[in-house]
Amino acid sequence: MKKNVYVSVSTDPVTSFQNVVEYAKELQGIADFIHCDIMDGKFVPCITYDASLVNNINQNTLTMLDVHLMCNEPLKIIDDYMRAGANILTIHYEAFKNKDDIMVALKKIKEANGLAGLSINPETKLKDIKLYLHDFDVILLMSVHPGASGQKLLPETFERLQALNDERELNDLKFKIEVDGGVNNENAGRLVECGADILVSGNYIYKSNDRKKAINLLKNA
Repeated sequence: MKKNVYVSVSTDPVTSFQNVVEYAKELQGIADFIHCDIMDGKFVPCITYDASLVNNINQNTLTMLDVHLMCNEPLKIIDDYMRAGANILTIHYEAFKNKDDIMVALKKIKEANGLAGLSINPETKLKDIKLYLHDFDVILLMSVHPGASGQKLLPETFERLQALNDERELNDLKFKIEVDGGVNNENAGRLVECGADILVSGNYIYKSNDRKKAINLLKNA
């Protein structure tokens, strides 16, 4: 049976706020999710948009919003992004000094009827998040170092992805695996084979001459 592969199109390559909304409107009916990369200039050096623009996207498209908080102190802003229309809200393991607060964040997302995602950077060990695998809906593996669009996928991603998928199957867990960074038509097939369910792609789709075709290539990887 063919596996369902979902494509979450990142807004990160888009240069202006108005263009982000227009891009999201263009992708309606083509992308499964709009991946809103939120960066605060602290967790990563870059600064992007805030909850008001997420709300603007939400008001102008029916596409589900996959909001990825690359921010310090995510507990303070979860409510803002849930109100803005996030369907999936992903927080970073590394952003929490007190790891007990991860479950507090999870509860806030769930109480707002969202799907909760937990992301880890390439240097974070999978064993560090094993405790949370039963509770989160999505585990997002960063396949590049976060903060800059256009990077190449790190080769160790495939081994990490396979290990996470093995853990999921061994324990009959239900979370979806999302991969973010450097995803394109050349590596998508292998990512899916290793266990990916959701492929986040930015530059590959944004710079494509035929964005619908580019998305379909990923979906049929």
